[in-house]
Amino acid sequence: MVAFIDIKAQQNIPQYNQQDSLMPVLVQAFSHSTKWKEAGAAVALLNYSDLNSYSPTSMVPAFNKISGVRMEERSPGSYRLSIRGSLLRSPFGVRNTKIYWNEFPLSDATGNTYLNLLDLSQIEAAEIVKGPAGSIYGAGTGGVVLLKSFLPFSDSTQQHFKVGLEQGAYGLKKEQLSWKTHTKNFSSELNHSYLYSDGYRDQSAMRKFNLLYQASLQLSEHQLDFLGWITDLYYQTPGGITLVQMQANPKLSRQATSTLPSAIQQKSAIYNKTVFAGLNDQWEMGRGATLHSFISLNNTRFENPFITNYEFRNETNASLGSKLIVQSNDHALQWVSGFEWLYNHSVITDFGNKKGIPDTLQFNDQAFANQWSVYTQLQQIYWDKLHINTGISLNQQLYQYQRVSNPLSIVQYKNTHIVPAPRLSILYDLNSSIAAYGLAAYGFSPASLAELRPSDGNYYGELQPEKGWNLEIGLKGFLFQHLIQFDFAYYHFQLKDAIVSRNNAAGAQYFINAGSTMQQGVEATIKAFVLKNKKGLLNQVTVWGSQSFQPYHFISYQQGNINYAGNMLTGVPRNILVAGIDFVFLKKLILNSSLNCVSRIPLTDANDAFANAYQLLQIKLEFPVNFKKCQARFFAGIDNGLNQNYSLGNDINAAAKRFYNPAAARNYFAGIHLSFDN
Repeated sequence: MVAFIDIKAQQNIPQYNQQDSLMPVLVQAFSHSTKWKEAGAAVALLNYSDLNSYSPTSMVPAFNKISGVRMEERSPGSYRLSIRGSLLRSPFGVRNTKIYWNEFPLSDATGNTYLNLLDLSQIEAAEIVKGPAGSIYGAGTGGVVLLKSFLPFSDSTQQHFKVGLEQGAYGLKKEQLSWKTHTKNFSSELNHSYLYSDGYRDQSAMRKFNLLYQASLQLSEHQLDFLGWITDLYYQTPGGITLVQMQANPKLSRQATSTLPSAIQQKSAIYNKTVFAGLNDQWEMGRGATLHSFISLNNTRFENPFITNYEFRNETNASLGSKLIVQSNDHALQWVSGFEWLYNHSVITDFGNKKGIPDTLQFNDQAFANQWSVYTQLQQIYWDKLHINTGISLNQQLYQYQRVSNPLSIVQYKNTHIVPAPRLSILYDLNSSIAAYGLAAYGFSPASLAELRPSDGNYYGELQPEKGWNLEIGLKGFLFQHLIQFDFAYYHFQLKDAIVSRNNAAGAQYFINAGSTMQQGVEATIKAFVLKNKKGLLNQVTVWGSQSFQPYHFISYQQGNINYAGNMLTGVPRNILVAGIDFVFLKKLILNSSLNCVSRIPLTDANDAFANAYQLLQIKLEFPVNFKKCQARFFAGIDNGLNQNYSLGNDINAAAKRFYNPAAARNYFAGIHLSFDN
């Protein structure tokens, strides 16, 4: 596919958008701009083409192409993201994974990220760092996601307009409008999108309004980058159902019981209105020194009518950070030192829920969270072959909590110890195309606010951070003059004090520390051009595949008289295989196809219930038509082509065996994008 901005104008942008070769690309993970092959870590890349290989409304298919990564959609608008099995503690949302957008932290001081607020049309590339990366990114044992959107400069003034329309099954509609301006010293983008769906289950409709503005100003020694967006998101939450209910009617939402009303009766849903603004300064200080500094502020108004309560949250977040990068003229030596500070203030008010209307006050709580990290890292290259990266950070998280509605309550403080997080990686270039690496990294992840004060309304101040060492070896590179790209990794991660979710009889979550887990596995990725022909009907054939082998299990986990040691890790499939084949016809017509095969998934810590294995077929066809100053791109696709009855996002350890959130049956989508250049 072709990126919205002409890639030839992006002189200072990493090469994320190459489609006709597997030449080396640059990555920025660990603040070191280097070739992907020479990054001593398991770093995966998603370029513009990857992110738009399927429906432009969802990130799920693109992220699930990556070995070790699993993204789920429990219902339209409700995302979960795990890297190497971190879904164990995420009944909803994104936790234990640090997410940045153009160097601005989207993860807050409590460890939560509202990834569903973003629109796919605003993201042009992503880097995924798998495994602990606390030496520079702070808390999190799962990994790090670095989202990118580019604003290049141009010697002449350029204007780019884009209009997009899409429709699909279940009342899906998406509208998009974008305007980009580029000059020699200034570049900006204004992007608007609106997404609506009736949903594929009862009580699963959603709508999302998003407005983004970003700008970049080039001065003599400074580059100032601004990122600001507003999102108004609403989606209904149908809730989990039993296996018998899913087999009889997968469109059902959570049903009423003798003691509790249904999701429809309670009008269960999420309302999220968020405003974000951030400013980043890149100062070229001379003599190989660059200072990157950022500041951001955002506010979220969150509203959640649930089965048992009606919750309001007002969250104010701030972040501040700076890093100094010094490197030698030949780039053989680089030193990075910096800090990051995150702040959160949450006011949480719970009422009874009387058929979707707030009723009697239950609780009124207030919480403050601070998370800080200071770090230093040294990257050295010897003989143009040996790459050594060593770094360490010091980290701490501080909580202050009080139940304001109880006049007798006192302020409770919870502070983690100052945690050092070291990391050492060694990479050796076996030749010009292949490299081997090994690393050792310490990771830790304190309990998030949603875990300390979960939906059951209680405060769990005794929760301890989970922590552990990750040991990893890998081999990656290119073969046959860059016609084949491969990446293999074996990792051994023993997690102590693992945080797992439980459910009470009403279905509300709470969390406990579950001893230790063994999370070791093998990841393999390969991509190859099997045909490259500039003439004829068929011009290009690309095959690719990724395999995740995850035989995770509990090492020690005792609850009462029950011992779960040796059981499979809850919510994590043992095997995931994703394979695809992409075609280019007549130099224009693009056909993307993939098959995602997921093995059965344990749904309880006791391993007495499993979700069945499934195979998900997805296909997209795209055809561009060029006019003098306009390009039209028509596309159409199929999701769940094999019409599987499966759950894409299970509620683990669910009460009354309501584990399943059925995904959409076979469905279709189609649309058009119009681009105008001046």
